[in-house]
Amino acid sequence: MSRIAKNALTIPQGVEVNINGNEVTAKGSKGTLSLRLVDEVKATVKDGTVLVEKTKGTKFANAMWATTWRLINNLCQGVSNGFEKKLEISGVGYRANMQGTTLVMNLGFSHDVRYNTPEGIQIAVNNNTEIVVSGIDKQKVGQVAAEIRGYKPPEPYKGKGIKYAGERIIRKEGKKK
Repeated sequence: MSRIAKNALTIPQGVEVNINGNEVTAKGSKGTLSLRLVDEVKATVKDGTVLVEKTKGTKFANAMWATTWRLINNLCQGVSNGFEKKLEISGVGYRANMQGTTLVMNLGFSHDVRYNTPEGIQIAVNNNTEIVVSGIDKQKVGQVAAEIRGYKPPEPYKGKGIKYAGERIIRKEGKKK
């Protein structure tokens, strides 16, 4: 059982957290996010901190206690700083560019792969081989990055494909003659 929720969550400067029943809303310079709490957990704001407490003694309440603490922390971080994931494209002729709000990728297929940017997410392309996905919602940023990576995951023989920045690809040895 995680005990991270025993600590009070410090609200960053410039972020306002409001709790209405089971609804937690965080408002900051980048925007506004909200979260619906489960019945087994309650949150209170006191002196610039958020306290998360269990209302029941069940296993599910124990699990949701720290999960809720982390989700509220992600709300606060997202509306103050935002989140970003970096992707790298490797392979001869593999490249990407933005056309308006559509990410167009040439990944070795007979056609270009097009990805429409969802609302609340920004995608930027650097040097035709680096894709930066950013936004205020951590879950949405990670989901969009995973969907883009899913078009051409890195293969283990030559390492060609789309990978996360810093991801280590375990390489396999090719055929022996």
